[in-house]
Amino acid sequence: MSHRLTTGNVFSFIEQWAPKSLAYDWDPIGLQVGSYQEPVKKVMITLDVDMRVVEEAIEKGVNVIIAHHPLLFNPLQSIDVDSPKGKTIEALIRHKITVYAAHTNLDIAEGGVNDMIAEKLGLQDTNVLIHTESKKLYKIAVFVPNEYSSEVEKAIGDAGGGHIGNYRDCNFKVQGEGTFRPIEHSDPFIGEKNKLTRVQETRIETIVEEEQMHKVIDAIKRVHPYEEVAYDMYPVENKGKGYGLGRIGTWEAPLEVSAAIEKVKDALDLSQIRFVGNDKKAIQKVAVVGGSGEKFISAAKQKGADVYITGDITYHAAQDAEQMDLAVIDAGHYIEYVMKEATAQYVRKQLEKHQIECIVSMVHTDPFSYR
Repeated sequence: MSHRLTTGNVFSFIEQWAPKSLAYDWDPIGLQVGSYQEPVKKVMITLDVDMRVVEEAIEKGVNVIIAHHPLLFNPLQSIDVDSPKGKTIEALIRHKITVYAAHTNLDIAEGGVNDMIAEKLGLQDTNVLIHTESKKLYKIAVFVPNEYSSEVEKAIGDAGGGHIGNYRDCNFKVQGEGTFRPIEHSDPFIGEKNKLTRVQETRIETIVEEEQMHKVIDAIKRVHPYEEVAYDMYPVENKGKGYGLGRIGTWEAPLEVSAAIEKVKDALDLSQIRFVGNDKKAIQKVAVVGGSGEKFISAAKQKGADVYITGDITYHAAQDAEQMDLAVIDAGHYIEYVMKEATAQYVRKQLEKHQIECIVSMVHTDPFSYR
């Protein structure tokens, strides 16, 4: 069965979890090197793509690499095969290895990199730290004979309609009389041609995210008894589910700074961290952004965080945090490595029926060493 699965199919699995629309405009996500059409032999998940990772892929028979950090982040003016980047690209092409990157879309996605880090840290009641978008919502109203309303309701819910926050199957129903007159070439389920028909019907109203719209309408049409389904569809001003970068949550109980630092080191398997702030401050509310997050220091402070955990904090940004009385733990950019195993688990579930293996790269790509 494995020969039927293409690289494009694997990309679709990733995009179902982390849609491209979630990514920042500047982020060169998606296909980096390779093809959408190659049969998939073996998949590997990595944080970064460098020559060591490519050599590992060649050795292990991998022909699809899913990375978090894009290999081609900056535009290339040329491909110099004597340069490190050029050698890497040449090796990928020569060995027909396809590389795909899921970067800020995977950071932002529900269950993505920032949720992975928050879970590792044991944060509770997490929310988005920096909102980037809310899903556009539509209202659908469909008219159905009373005795078929339950079947249509179920189809709507199963297709993703009627979700509001932590609730599903959120519908409103009202009964009334529907009229119609079947004309020539019709094949009415109820009534006769050229005769006005009156039917006791239920109007079912529900809310649907824009991305689910066609799926819900198709589901309604599959179970609705009428030849022509009567439904209304219109946009609403309500804000849908919010998406964004970073997470903010709480630990079960406040921790002293020294205990908080040790908790972070243990959770993320770190030997050292850099810390900014008051050693005597009690820490309970925690904000986190994986990767480079210094531009969001003010957002963490405004959301009431006691400590902000991120990477790549520069000298002056650290001073700003100190002056606004926000503790900062610079745990390094590499904490995003947590995406490797979690992403592999997701991909394995998608590949299971195809009998295709998904492995995690064992190459440690953090350029920093600690003494």
